[in-house]
Amino acid sequence: MRFGLNTFLVSPGFTDADLPLIATFEKYGAQLVELAIVEPESVSVSKLKTVLASSRLEQPVICGAFGAGRDLRGSSSEVANAIQYVSELIEMADALGAKILCGPMYSRTGRSGAHTAEERESQFDQIALGLEKLCAKAEDSGIVLALEPLNRFETDCINTIEQAVEMIDRIGSDALKIHIDTFHMNIEEADSGAVIRHYAEYIGHVHASASHRGLLGEDQVDWTGVLGALHDAGYQGDIVIESFSRENQVIAKAASIWRTLYDSPEQLAVEGLQFLKKTWQHIEQTEGQPV
Repeated sequence: MRFGLNTFLVSPGFTDADLPLIATFEKYGAQLVELAIVEPESVSVSKLKTVLASSRLEQPVICGAFGAGRDLRGSSSEVANAIQYVSELIEMADALGAKILCGPMYSRTGRSGAHTAEERESQFDQIALGLEKLCAKAEDSGIVLALEPLNRFETDCINTIEQAVEMIDRIGSDALKIHIDTFHMNIEEADSGAVIRHYAEYIGHVHASASHRGLLGEDQVDWTGVLGALHDAGYQGDIVIESFSRENQVIAKAASIWRTLYDSPEQLAVEGLQFLKKTWQHIEQTEGQPV
């Protein structure tokens, strides 16, 4: 298992100009880098491979961004754009040796509103058709697509792990897993540890995000409960810290970050990684001991 950092921490979308971040994140103590790719054409895969190869972060995770125009439950053009975008990310992941492509790829982020049961079922049918095509491509490349449930303020579509499982079961592809995020779970789940244990076999990727998007461990997330559940479930995937600074204007607005949450990205990264590693170590050391 590896602990890593998402490039949204300092960049609104990873491009060739952000290649130095890989060395920076390695210096911070990351064991992997999660590349938030907003526009695939802004990234030279050959240059990126060279930089990754010169680090100890060779197998990255690819994180998708689903803004306006990319929506599997949207218009025909929005669906086509979303499929094309995710297809390009699958190809990039394959070229880089990445095994996980994560994000809320079922719908445009920020789309929320009330729907009838019939409308919702129609939307889910449409999403399933798009994901079936993408899963076929992902299967051919050995890539896992990890669907991220978002909180109710960022989507009305898939808010909980249970809803993500319903979509995965509907499609029935081994290439489709769940991407859990502690920030969203803190809002939507009744008991994060319990739901992780219940649906452990579906979990393919984890984002560690504080309940206020600030410093990990100085928030309301039950970190011992969440990490303990992942440990007990035998989770062997990656755990990546995701947050956004107020200076990152595009992402800060989307994530409603209006105040300073930490002193610097370095502080959040270094202290966050240390916190996760220390908490995981403690869980391992206390395994089997009486409570």
